[in-house]
Amino acid sequence: MGRVIMWIGVIGLLAFVGFAAFVRLAPSDAARWHVEPLSVADPGSQGAYLVRPEGGHMESPVFAMPPEALLAAFDAVAMDATRVTRLAGSVAEGHVTYVARSALWGFPDYISVRTVPAEGGAQLAVFSRLRFGGSDMGVNRARIEEWMAALPQGGA
Repeated sequence: MGRVIMWIGVIGLLAFVGFAAFVRLAPSDAARWHVEPLSVADPGSQGAYLVRPEGGHMESPVFAMPPEALLAAFDAVAMDATRVTRLAGSVAEGHVTYVARSALWGFPDYISVRTVPAEGGAQLAVFSRLRFGGSDMGVNRARIEEWMAALPQGGA
């Protein structure tokens, strides 16, 4: 009986380690995650947050700067955050997707961003979503609102 319990424990530990490794090491396919935030359909899930000039969870404020400067500023804020890397795109291309990982488990969230010209400056289009699970307990929303607040003028 003791050996059975030991083997159940070993199998449970291996499953736990395997899941943790899968979450941290699963490849991120840029073709799947580098999406256009201006036209992506709102998934309506608790694990996604959409900001854009119209039709998002939040309407983007107008930042008094050209679109290229706004995207460069957003990129600087994103890349200054911990556990964030670029998955695809660049500021020069005008469209970037980042991967932000949670501290403990390394769960990936994907953040696709683009800027668009607007009267008086530029606006953001940002689509932030989780990969695993159904809810992120508001993490994507909080992250994007924090990054936007850190931009010059914090949105006009």
